[in-house]
Amino acid sequence: MTENISAEQAQREADLVETVVASFQNTPDARLRVVMESLTRHLHAFVRDVRLTESEWNEAIAFLTAAGAITDERRQEFILLSDVLGLSMQTVAVNNVAYGNATEATVFGPFFTQDAPLIENGGDLSGGAPGQPCWVEGSVSDTSGAPIAGARIEVWEADEDGLYDVQYADGRVAARAHLFSGDDGSFRFWGLTPTPYPIPDDGPVGRLLAATGRSPYRASHLHFMVTAPGSRTLVTHIFVSGDELLERDSVFGVKESLVVDFVEQSADTPTPDGRELTEPWTRTRFDIVLAPEA
Repeated sequence: MTENISAEQAQREADLVETVVASFQNTPDARLRVVMESLTRHLHAFVRDVRLTESEWNEAIAFLTAAGAITDERRQEFILLSDVLGLSMQTVAVNNVAYGNATEATVFGPFFTQDAPLIENGGDLSGGAPGQPCWVEGSVSDTSGAPIAGARIEVWEADEDGLYDVQYADGRVAARAHLFSGDDGSFRFWGLTPTPYPIPDDGPVGRLLAATGRSPYRASHLHFMVTAPGSRTLVTHIFVSGDELLERDSVFGVKESLVVDFVEQSADTPTPDGRELTEPWTRTRFDIVLAPEA
């Protein structure tokens, strides 16, 4: 879009870019200087490329203001914005370089909390949340195959109504917990069979998706964050094979290596821990491989 402007106008705009970039030359923190100079160049390049109008600039400021207004301790609209623009996944890719057979990372999402209750191996994290029971088992190991004992495994998910506990106003804690891998690296727990749900779309990010003809729905998934001394922290999901949303996840979080089978079981199928169920349930396995700490 810049081909129709005069050489004089182009030079005026280019001079402004260099003036703003130069304003950061005395930044004491070298990394901050690099980031601000690059950010300035890219932002100005965007404005010049699309020939941003003043009314569009005002709309953008109003959009960001609305995102800030709706954000609180239970909802982070700016993370949602980052997610739907693919920025979150790009940051994940940059910061989690491929390492051998280590499990791939994906987006963190806006619904993690620090206060998830502790459950024992084999415990139930559902906390009364509605949904189909699901038995999840697996192991944690390093890239050489050696088991990692005592790895902290944080797990959280939406209920069958598509809501996380923090989206309810009653302060409930449900469908989230943490547990630790055993001496042999194994873990197991009862959760809920993941179901698809829309990201919160009643705010500015939802309006953006609607305006661009995009769906707010996420593919069915279960969140994990795994930490262990000497290992790189892993933030990831597992996704349900066969889910029609796998190829159009609203936050671009799906990776083929993270798609697993959730196998349907009849109500009369014996459960791994002898639990008696009166309804069908599912089971899956997820073996986690942690990369070494950088």
